[in-house]
Amino acid sequence: MKTLLVDDTRLARQELQFLLKNHKDVQVIGEAENADEAKTMIEELKPDLVFLDIQMPDKDGFELLEMLDEVPQIVFTTAYSEYAIKAFDYNALDYLKKPITDDRLSVALQRVRENLEKSDEPKGVLNENSQVFVKDGEKCWFVTLKEVRLFEIWDNYTRIYFEDHKPMIPKTLQYMESRLDPKVFFRANRQQIINMKWIDKIEPWFSGTIRLYLKDGTEVEVSRRQTSRFKDLMSF
Repeated sequence: MKTLLVDDTRLARQELQFLLKNHKDVQVIGEAENADEAKTMIEELKPDLVFLDIQMPDKDGFELLEMLDEVPQIVFTTAYSEYAIKAFDYNALDYLKKPITDDRLSVALQRVRENLEKSDEPKGVLNENSQVFVKDGEKCWFVTLKEVRLFEIWDNYTRIYFEDHKPMIPKTLQYMESRLDPKVFFRANRQQIINMKWIDKIEPWFSGTIRLYLKDGTEVEVSRRQTSRFKDLMSF
């Protein structure tokens, strides 16, 4: 597990380094002492896991996540328990309160291992177990893609549908299609990409096309060209 340590306190990074030596599958590939430095290292080194301090000067750990297009596995570390609820709102895998004990660290690492085992896609491809950070105005979410049922184009933006939320991000639908796992996410027409695991029902439509009904009741008409592709994908 390629791991990055992000903490503004050198002693805290050293203590965590020491504890991680007991876990042979963990490779610490770098350390950062602030959010800007961490952003650069995450984008260049592509770590599997980041231990992320919350309270740092200039930008805190939550603000770092808002700057990332693709978010690795995150375990928050902090001396302040009042951040726990917010940390899990960001869908962090775990939250470690300093001083960190080896027993508690072991539990967090096992959660990370189990989550990483769910995904065997190469780096750069976002599959259903990938986590992304979504920001729309003042609101932000840390979303696992299996929760997303639909992507829909809005000019040069893409609206993302998950739970009761419909935020828009400044990415084109074409860009989203290039990043998403085609075995799970299907371009139904020029306007929409669907999560095929959210399909509830399929019925014939006009001129040999089909209409899909998602589990939330959304109706999606598949273009003639994409109907042929969909049938190929769904056949043995």
